[in-house]
Amino acid sequence: MVSIPERQTSKAAGWSRRTAAFSAVLLLTVFAGHYLGLVETPVFLWVLAIVGLLAALALLFAAFAFSRLWNFGDRGGHDIAVAVLLALLVLSPYGVAVYWAATFPPLRDISTDFDDPPVLDVGDRTKDMNVLSPSTPGEQRLQTESYPLVTARSYDLPFETVVNAVETVLDRRNWDLSEPYPELAGQSEVTITAVARSFVLALPADVAIRVTDDGDTVIVDMRSASRYGRHDLGDNAARVTDFLAELDQEVAGQVGATSAE
Repeated sequence: MVSIPERQTSKAAGWSRRTAAFSAVLLLTVFAGHYLGLVETPVFLWVLAIVGLLAALALLFAAFAFSRLWNFGDRGGHDIAVAVLLALLVLSPYGVAVYWAATFPPLRDISTDFDDPPVLDVGDRTKDMNVLSPSTPGEQRLQTESYPLVTARSYDLPFETVVNAVETVLDRRNWDLSEPYPELAGQSEVTITAVARSFVLALPADVAIRVTDDGDTVIVDMRSASRYGRHDLGDNAARVTDFLAELDQEVAGQVGATSAE
């Protein structure tokens, strides 16, 4: 009588499932903590790196367990399937980030004015944040080629009307103003600064909107600079173009309302 050896349960399969589950829980926890302001951004970025490593490790455990299952008939197919599914779900945002990094230029400071960019509020910036420096000719060329819609706005309207339109658009956004809106009496130039956050990861960026009355027209310039990371993944340019496009609509609406009166 031939005895059939009992199938062993793969320890690697169990470890792959546990590692993948831990990476998923850690990702959700740190994301929620950062979004609610309970986790500082540098810590958040380090934990994201750890989460990615854990998910990749889970896939390695799963691959080893699958080889044992294929060659020796070990048990653990369910654990392997769960581990692979969780790990791929965890790693999917990283894949999107890699795609964006390959698609968008490596910029982190976007401005409509290269020669005299709007001044950002640096009062609460720390040494671990990106250093603010003038853009190089190469960076200017990259921005011009990649983001042709990032341009200043010029309006043939009263200075106060344009500033009020800027403030109206700002009020619709969940940005933290650095200080209250400036008084306009006797002013021909004002700069409003704020801290904005990216939509998905809530990464902070400094924003400055400058409104200048040059005597003939009123010019609106805008700047957005990421506080962390060497690559903004297109976030700053999207913020500037979206804001200025909405400002165009707001100005047009105010002019239409005035004309109707």
